[in-house]
Amino acid sequence: MKILLVGNPNVGKSVIFSRITGHCVIASNYPGTTVDYSMGCIKWGDGTADYIDAPGTYDLLATCKAEEVTNDLLKDADLVVNVIDATNLERNLFLTLQLLGRKIPMIAVLNLWDETRHKGIEIDVEKLSAILGVPVIPTIALTGEGFDRMIEAMKNAPVPDRSFEREELWPEVGRIAAEVQTMFHRHHTFLDRLEDLSIHPISGLIFAVAVLCSAFFAVRFIGESIINFITTPIFKNYYSLFFEPLSKLLGGHESILSRIILGEYLPSQGYNIESSMGLLTTGVFVVFGVVLPYIIAFYLALGFLEDIGYLPRLAVMLDNFMHIVGLHGFSVIPMFLAMGCNVPGILATRSLESYQQRFIAITLISIAVPCAALQAMIVGVLGHRGFLYVLIVYATLLSMWLIIGLLLRRYVSGYNPELIMEIPPYRLPSLRSLFFKLWLRVKHFLIDAIPFVLVGVLIADLLVVFHIIDFIGVIFTPVIRWAWGLPNEAVSAILLGFLRKDIGVALLSPLNLTTRQLIVACTVLSTFFPCVATFAVMTKELGIKGMLKSVGIMLVAAFLAGSILNLILPAWN
Repeated sequence: MKILLVGNPNVGKSVIFSRITGHCVIASNYPGTTVDYSMGCIKWGDGTADYIDAPGTYDLLATCKAEEVTNDLLKDADLVVNVIDATNLERNLFLTLQLLGRKIPMIAVLNLWDETRHKGIEIDVEKLSAILGVPVIPTIALTGEGFDRMIEAMKNAPVPDRSFEREELWPEVGRIAAEVQTMFHRHHTFLDRLEDLSIHPISGLIFAVAVLCSAFFAVRFIGESIINFITTPIFKNYYSLFFEPLSKLLGGHESILSRIILGEYLPSQGYNIESSMGLLTTGVFVVFGVVLPYIIAFYLALGFLEDIGYLPRLAVMLDNFMHIVGLHGFSVIPMFLAMGCNVPGILATRSLESYQQRFIAITLISIAVPCAALQAMIVGVLGHRGFLYVLIVYATLLSMWLIIGLLLRRYVSGYNPELIMEIPPYRLPSLRSLFFKLWLRVKHFLIDAIPFVLVGVLIADLLVVFHIIDFIGVIFTPVIRWAWGLPNEAVSAILLGFLRKDIGVALLSPLNLTTRQLIVACTVLSTFFPCVATFAVMTKELGIKGMLKSVGIMLVAAFLAGSILNLILPAWN
């Protein structure tokens, strides 16, 4: 038994899916989140049924990848649950009438039922059900209201007996909406006024700058507070107590095993969790003590902006600007996601219409959009020397983003379609949904990060212990020393950036670099070869040929950025 959830983007399908199945799905109120379908299991009679969340779809004519996936899933579906945004009945019914023509057992769900009251909308549910010939169930996905009736209706879903020619669809939609829907006057709420303010050409830009700046400082404040008052005291006052006993078990401070597991021992301060470069010292501290607090802060801010409905408005406001680099406004969302982690950011580019847009977006993300872990380390190693130096790194990345984007728009063949996007109303976020998404994202980060960070620290230790780093440093001396002005010891940090860029930046801390050298190294690592997870996703999305082109652009950009910064920056100590 295969049950298929089908509906327009932004109607709450993923929330319904996660509540019904308990499956770990991230629900976001902007289009493009579920380009690939998700599947879970539910109890069905004496057995189970596959419950499938199809990509958000406007039309079964299949004009994009999401609609192609939905059409393929419909071929094998035994039951269709059509989720309708009750506040946009006329727009949603266009897809509903197409689904009726597929002759698959079906029910319709009027989700966001609470919002109809807020917007002054009344819908005659019984009359709509009689017209469509299938059960129609009002629901509120965030609270689960109406779910019991929905599940009961699914057990006895009828096969629709209505069929329409395509040219009849919109006239029929208009007739049905006029018969079952009534609008009444209501006063504007605060959220209504906020919607108007945030989409206006002038006030909207001011609002966007204010939101992004507020989000940045909120992330930094929350992240630094967790580091200063929670993680650092725990590591220094409690976790570090186990280092000496463990060192004795491993053969003493000078044993190779102790050097790898705990790192370098300094008589004056013992094992330093920030700079000893051991698996259980710096390796664990980088993940849990430095990066994780910023990850929590960033994903908390991202989830809030997603759930309240601001990200689509940001896309509309920046649409004209994004066309400068061959993209449209919706590309802002993959870019913003990439600031958490490049991997989901690159995956989100699937919703872009053309290969040209996807190539440009993926290349720009890989080169000039630092992930949250990398940003955490940049702020960590440079922030205490002054905010100006952090700003120089970000200004360089922004300049590279713009210059490379202009060049790619000119020389990458393809077309750049206009933005067509549904803008949802502002909605107060559900704390349950907000923290559930935060937990899922943090969990996935830890699963992905811990192995790579520990492997990175292990490789760094082996390179140093067996003096391999000295040999590699000789080979790369012309670039490292002459072009970028960095010591040979920085080679390990730059090379290990391929495993994870944030651990590459972390390896810069013990090198006692000057401020200029740190700026150059942080910029090079940000733009250099992507981490292995991003590299794998790039290959999947662009193919081997496209990936090689993107990486080639990346290497040239990193070399030029490091060389120019080393040339023009003052000799800051």
